[in-house]
Amino acid sequence: MSNAHTPHDMSDPVRQARRITRPLVLVGLMGVGKTSIGRRLASALDRDFVDADEEIERAADRTVAEIFEAHGEAYFRDGERRVIARLMEEGHGVIATGGGAFVDPETRALVLDQGLAIWLDCDIETLVERTSRKNTRPLLKTGDPHTILRDLKEQRSPAYAQAQIHVVTGDGPHELAVERIIEELAAWQ
Repeated sequence: MSNAHTPHDMSDPVRQARRITRPLVLVGLMGVGKTSIGRRLASALDRDFVDADEEIERAADRTVAEIFEAHGEAYFRDGERRVIARLMEEGHGVIATGGGAFVDPETRALVLDQGLAIWLDCDIETLVERTSRKNTRPLLKTGDPHTILRDLKEQRSPAYAQAQIHVVTGDGPHELAVERIIEELAAWQ
């Protein structure tokens, strides 16, 4: 067998990653960069991008924080489940989910069945720094953000670990995370 390149040679990671037609669903804790990385990933792969939290806010005509305050987390998660199911059905290219979405067994099963889950992960100190930039995180308003994020990571990691791809983002530029994701997608079977 020759090593010569053929028209079917997929040596370019972006081209290899583009062969995946399922929605790419970014999961992970708040502050890990799902929206920012998701936008860049979608652009690199020439796909559309949608943020589930923005879609929830549009559908409810309220912010996530307002929904949490008025109705509680269980109500929010129910709406989130329906919105993510709709986004999956619509076949969006890259979907950023809220931090707790993939923890829901029904949402997780749907994403794993019809999409490709990508767990974006990073250290707690980076998450604390990033989430402190905005005061819009309902779950962080109840106590010490470091403790809350550490506890959430411990509770949610078993669910996140079911994602088909796991990328540690660190505190570097999001472009590096996008490159790592593309490499993982290129290698994914």
